[in-house]
Order: sequence, then C-alpha cells, then structure tokens
Amino acid sequence: MKTPRWFLKRNLISYALYPLTWFYWIVSKLVFYIRQKHEYIPRRVVICFGNILSGGVGKTPMVRNMARFFDAPVVMRGYKKTKGTDNIGDEAKMLSSDGILVHVGDRKSNLMLLDKQKSNTPIIMDDGFQNSGIKKDISILVFDEEIGFGNGFLLPAGPLREKESAIRRADAIIVIKRKKISPKFALLTSIPLFYATNKEICPYSKDTPVVVFAGIGYPEKFFNNVPVKVVGRCAYPDHYQYTDEDIEKLIKMADNKNAKLLTTEKDWVRLPDWAKDKIKYSKLDTQIEDSFYDWIKGKVHDVSCKKN
Repeated sequence: MKTPRWFLKRNLISYALYPLTWFYWIVSKLVFYIRQKHEYIPRRVVICFGNILSGGVGKTPMVRNMARFFDAPVVMRGYKKTKGTDNIGDEAKMLSSDGILVHVGDRKSNLMLLDKQKSNTPIIMDDGFQNSGIKKDISILVFDEEIGFGNGFLLPAGPLREKESAIRRADAIIVIKRKKISPKFALLTSIPLFYATNKEICPYSKDTPVVVFAGIGYPEKFFNNVPVKVVGRCAYPDHYQYTDEDIEKLIKMADNKNAKLLTTEKDWVRLPDWAKDKIKYSKLDTQIEDSFYDWIKGKVHDVSCKKN
C-alpha cells in the first residue's frame, strides 16, 4: 500500500486510529517475549541493520555497503517475492545483481545453514531488529532526518513499529542527513551515532526533462532529490508489481511531455523484462562517515574474540 499521509503529520485519521495502537503494542510485545523463549544464538557474528519505523528509511544501500566491506552474505525475508523478481523480492534481487550472496526466506533457518559453513565472516541481516527469536551481536538502527519519527505514533496511527525507547537496544545509530529535518527529531542517547549522505547517480543530465515514478515507502524523497528536470511524477504503493499496462501508460505520459522515464533501482528490478531496455534508473549511493567503519571493525573483532 502507499504510505499514509498521516504517518508523517498527525491528522484526524491518525487520532481516530490511535486507540488501535494499544492493541498493536500489546500483541507485538507478546510476540516479542514468546520468540525470545526460543532464541537462536548464531555461531558467526550477526550484524543487523534495522529500524523502528515501518520501512522507507534507506537500510538496503547500507546493507549493500556492509556486505561488500566484509565480503559477507546477507539474510533477509525477501518481501513481495514474485516471478518478476525471480521469487526473491526486489531488495534481494538488487543486492544479488551486485554479486552479493543473498539468502531469502526464514532468517533463522538461513542462519543455521550459514553456521554450518567453515567461514567465520560476519553475516549481515537486513531488518530483524524486532525479531527476538534471533540473537543479534550488533544491532544498528537507521533513521532519515527528513522522516525522523514520523508523526510519533505507533502503527496503525503512525509509522512506528516500537516506541522510541526501543532505541536503547541498539549498539549504534546511523542518521541519513537531509536539507530538511523533521520537527522534534532528536536522538538524546549515549549510543554511538554516525551520519550518512545519499547521492542519486542519475543517467541523465540535469537539464533533461524526465517523468519520474516510484513504488517505495516514501517516493517523495526520490522525486525531490533526483538531479534532473522533473516534468511529471507518479507514485505507486511500496513494492508495487508493475504491469504491462502500467508501463504503457507511463511511456505515453513521457512521450506527451517529450521526456524520458526514470525510476529507482528497486523499482527497476520489478519492471517487466521488455520495459527494462526502455527505462533507466537512478542509483542511490549511500556514504557513511569513515569513523563508522573503524567502529564496526573494532566491534566485530571484539564479538568474534568472545565467541571463539
């Protein structure tokens, strides 16, 4: 579904849904404690990149960076697996296209499988901060300055999976810097804090008229930051599976505006094969400050020594 408008700014709908947040909170806590009773403790070091918001903050490029840095495999759920994404999901297909070994499906089963290998390299987990059935050695939360905590409410009245106090379970926080910062977004914590920047690597020059489209958590982030002349935009639900009819409409729209079509890398892998030759994508390059890499190397070394 499309990210509800009230996730970012409170309105009558968010206040009407607020009573349901108590039900969500009680159920999520029960699930957390039940899973914890059957916690699996992996042999290898597990680095989890997670969030306390329901998607759209920019974890996947960081997972890609860490997998490359450690030459490590990635375990992930593989959301919205379809034939169009080789039944592994758009994020998994995007990572695997970069030569990263991705294990999709039940994360605990995949960790057990990887533990049987002789390798001692870390394992990167994409999401799973709320999964108490797996012991994570290093948990890193990702935030986007422009989104912050959204409207500050738990699901379904807001985007939060957990209360802000859950931050205390993390070992570090990475904040993606933006020109616009969400009001009341402050991280008052002693947990190590690092910053990252995003850059759109676009295949077109800045003066090229372009129709942009995206089916991601917060498509406006892409629309507002892509360095081209945007003459049209189309937003679709997160992880949307494009049909031939959708693409034909987009092509017609671009032709009418004498423009090119441009989308995100995550959307591009979900396009029908015939459309991939006609549509280009802007690649999101995420750069984390150097001090983070020094910190994570030291942290992995310390955890490895304790495990062995």
